[in-house]
Amino acid sequence: MNLVQRVLSSAVLVAATLSANTLVTVNGKAITSDEVNEALMQATQGRFTSLPQDKQQELGQRILQEMVMQEVVYDDAKKQGIEKSKEFKDEFTKVSEQVKKRLAVQIWQKKVADKVSVTDKEISDYYNKNKAEFQEKDSVHAYHILVKTEDEANKIISQLKYLKGADLETKFMALAKTSSTGPSAPKDGDLGTFAQGQMVPAFDKAVFNMTVGTITTTPVKSEFGYHIIYLKEKKPARMLALSEVKNFIAQRLKMDKFKTVVQAKMQDLQKTAKIVPAKK
Repeated sequence: MNLVQRVLSSAVLVAATLSANTLVTVNGKAITSDEVNEALMQATQGRFTSLPQDKQQELGQRILQEMVMQEVVYDDAKKQGIEKSKEFKDEFTKVSEQVKKRLAVQIWQKKVADKVSVTDKEISDYYNKNKAEFQEKDSVHAYHILVKTEDEANKIISQLKYLKGADLETKFMALAKTSSTGPSAPKDGDLGTFAQGQMVPAFDKAVFNMTVGTITTTPVKSEFGYHIIYLKEKKPARMLALSEVKNFIAQRLKMDKFKTVVQAKMQDLQKTAKIVPAKK
């Protein structure tokens, strides 16, 4: 186990630390959990905590290793006097100017966005005028067993067709795990919940005509092979309540307003700015 692995294995999960603990020191420079946290969030666009535990650990090790190596190389670069070189100073000036402009624009946009707000009436009006957008289709929660031939499918159906209730579900899941060639096999054949129209036509037609708690008694053929389907749950189409989509609508309206405000401000700024085309 290398140094970085030892550090992470002995530390609390980086993303869960509440204070800036020093994880490792490189030539006197401390690398803290806050710094690693920020790098992890940037690398995953803020989704680090939603990753599986093993992926979090793997990514944490890689990020910390990169930060350690960056400090090692940077320290050597300083010893070589690279920071004093003309090449470094020229590039640093360019990068600094780019960062300064980008950061100033980001903060300017944030200040504009912070002043934008939407009212409950605006949210309610949008909801009432766009109800079709919030209409959920019929959906089902289904499991399947996928095999290559119709003969294989019929043999599996023969083992299931006389079972009912919990016995049917248990047996179906066991056979899915051992017999299915589909990617859902390790999950007992579970396809999760999906709306009408999301699956291939033959599968879609079969599953939405089934009764909850039953299986297809004849194999369903698709481009992937032959399916035996078990229907666990069926949900009818419904209209999402305003309370369920209020935050979504608020964010959408706020973004629309923000774009409009920014566009207007930019047009005003261009009118007062001195913009001179280059001479040809």
